[in-house]
Parts: sequence; C-alpha cells; structure tokens
Amino acid sequence: MTAAQIIIRRARASEAPAIADLYVAARRRASAFVPTVHRDDETRAWVSGYLVPRLEVWVAKSRAILLGMMALDGDLVDQLYIAPAAQRRGVGNRLIAHAKMLRPARLRLYTFQRNAPARRFYESSGFVAIEFNDGSHNEEHEPDVLYEWKGTSGLGPS
Repeated sequence: MTAAQIIIRRARASEAPAIADLYVAARRRASAFVPTVHRDDETRAWVSGYLVPRLEVWVAKSRAILLGMMALDGDLVDQLYIAPAAQRRGVGNRLIAHAKMLRPARLRLYTFQRNAPARRFYESSGFVAIEFNDGSHNEEHEPDVLYEWKGTSGLGPS
C-alpha cells in the first residue's frame, strides 16, 4: 500500500460496525499502554450510537479496506486508531495531515503518558506537550498528556 492508495473521507453511518471493530482491535493491540475499562460490546455500542453520529469521523481506506479512523471534536483529535495490520505504514500520518488541513490554526489531543509509541508519533508530527495530568479526568484514571499543534498561520487561539 502506498500513500496514494489511501483515501481519506467522512465516515458513513453504515460503517460504524467496521469502525468499532477497528477501534476494539487497535486498543487491544495497544493494551500495554491503553487500559480497557469497557467491554467490547459496550465500546461497539458507543461507536455506533455516539461517536459516528455525533462527532466528525474520518476513515482511511484502501481498496475498500478500513485502515484507520479519526474523530474530531472541534480542534480536538478525540480518537485516532489504526488497524493493527496497517500500523507504521503512513495511515496515521495521512489522517493527522488531513486534520491539520481541516483545522489549520490548531489541533489538540490527549494520549497516555506511558504510551511512548503514540507520544513519539505525535511529537514527530509537530505536536508539543503542553500539560501533564494525573488521570483524574479520564475514565481509565491513567496519567495523560495534552498535546498541541499550532499551524503556521499563527492566527489560531493559544
């Protein structure tokens, strides 16, 4: 798969089950860094009933195969997950580049402090850690870090 073969587009409601499957599989693969607090069926219901219909969800596909998903909530990258078989193949880079195009002034996102692979990825994508938290505000109760990317326009809020 080359970058040119990856298509980024808005998710369709009918894709919610596939997005949920990808989400569960990616979180399971990252389980050393991403604590699980919900059963798979609860997560699938949340993706179908809340995430896809209420947030701005984007999918990365190649030849009808779902490779990744990203949910935006304003300037917050609320969710970013890549199918385990597609990780480290440029899919995350393409989704983040798309988010930067959509929100050229600023993007923010959270990741867990101990998720070193995600932190390296975001830092290599130009995000800077701006706040470290003790985990009291997330349901996993896992210390996290807030990252921010500021666009080159300098016109966004700080």
